[in-house]
Amino acid sequence: MKEQTIDAERLARAALSRLMEPQDAAGLALVQLAGAVDALGIATGQLKAGPDLEREITGLLADDGSATSWAGMAAALKRWQPRIPDLAPERDLATMARLGGRLIIPSDDLWPGQLADLGIQEPICLWWRGQEQPLPAADTCIALVGSRDSTSYGAAVTGDLAYSLAQRGFTVVSGGAYGIDAHAHRAALAGGSGAVPTIAVMAGGVDRFYPSGNEDLLRAVCNQGAVLAEVPPGSAPTRYRFLQRNRLIAALSAVTVVVEARWRSGALNTAHHAETLGRAVGAVPGSVHSANSAGCHRLLRDGGAVCVTDAAEVAELASPSGAALPEQRPGRAQVQDGLTLEDLILLDALPLRSTTSVEKLSAVAGLGVESVRAGLGRLGLLGLAVSERGGWKRGKASA
Repeated sequence: MKEQTIDAERLARAALSRLMEPQDAAGLALVQLAGAVDALGIATGQLKAGPDLEREITGLLADDGSATSWAGMAAALKRWQPRIPDLAPERDLATMARLGGRLIIPSDDLWPGQLADLGIQEPICLWWRGQEQPLPAADTCIALVGSRDSTSYGAAVTGDLAYSLAQRGFTVVSGGAYGIDAHAHRAALAGGSGAVPTIAVMAGGVDRFYPSGNEDLLRAVCNQGAVLAEVPPGSAPTRYRFLQRNRLIAALSAVTVVVEARWRSGALNTAHHAETLGRAVGAVPGSVHSANSAGCHRLLRDGGAVCVTDAAEVAELASPSGAALPEQRPGRAQVQDGLTLEDLILLDALPLRSTTSVEKLSAVAGLGVESVRAGLGRLGLLGLAVSERGGWKRGKASA
C-alpha cells in the first residue's frame, strides 16, 4: 500500500510540474494544503475544492506575501485548464528513465534539504539528469553567476574561482548558459575533487541541452555532476522560467557570487533571491569603465554584497567560522599550488627539454601573446619557466 501511495505521489507531482508554471503561488499553496494527489484532482476538475480550502489558500498566500496574485480558485482552474490534455506523467517519467535520469520529490532521500528554505516556493519536484548520488548540502555549494556576454577578464576570474573552489571540495552551481555560467562549469569540471563538482540548473527540460552551443559541456556536467530542472521534459526555456530557476540556484548554495553583470543583468535577480533567503552574496569588482561590471558595483554600493577577489574569500563567506570548510588533503606543498588557471595551462604547454617561442606557446595554450608573456614572467619568478637563447622551457622547480 505504501509503495502505491509513493507512486501516486510521484505521478501527481510529475503531472503538476507540467500543469503549473514554476513558482505558481496558488498551485504551490494548493499542493501544500491538499497534498499532491488531491491537488492534481482539484486542478484537473476531478475533485471539488470547498470554501474552507479556498479560505486556507487565501490565508497561506497572505502569510507568504503572495496574496496579490490570488484571484480565487475559479481563476486558477481556468488558467490551468488548457494544459490538462497535455498531461502524460508516465510518458515523462519514461523519457527520464531512457535518458538515465530520474524525478525526485521532497519526500525522497536524495531531495536537497536546503530547498525547504524557499518555504511555499519550494519546487513541486526536480527532474534530474546525471548519476544517482546524494546532492551536496548548501554549505558546500557555491553559485557563480554573471553575464552571458562575458569579457576575457570575467572569463579568467570565473575560471580561477571555479577551479580553486572545486579543488577545495566545493560544488559550483550555475545555470548552464553562455558566458560566466559556461566558464564556471568548465573550470569546476577541470578542478573537481568531489563527487559532484558542478550542478547546472536549467530553465527548460533536461531532455535537451540549452543553449545548443553548450551541449558538449552540459553532457560532461551530466556525466560528472548533475543537471536539474523543475519543468518536465520537452519544456521550452522562457524568460519567466529563467528568472524562476534563479531562486533554485540561490537556494542550493551557501554563497552566490556575481562575477560580472550589467546594470540590469539576470544575475542580480539570483543575488536578490540569495539575499531574501539570508544567504551570503559576493561580487567581484571590475573596471569602472566596464559596463559588464556595473551590476557588481551596484551590489557593492548598495551593501547587498561582499567584495570577493579569490576562492579563499568565497570559501570564508560559506563558513565564516571556518568550522565547515573542507579539510586540506595531506601532501607536500608544490610550487605550482595556487597558480591561476591561465598560468597552469601555460605551464602545461611549456616543453620539458627543448625551448619554444612565445608565438608557439600562444597557439598551444590558446592564450593571447601578451597573456603568455605576462604568464612567463610570473612563472619565471617562481622558477617554473626559464628562458634560453630567446626561447622558453620548463624550469627545474616544476619537475
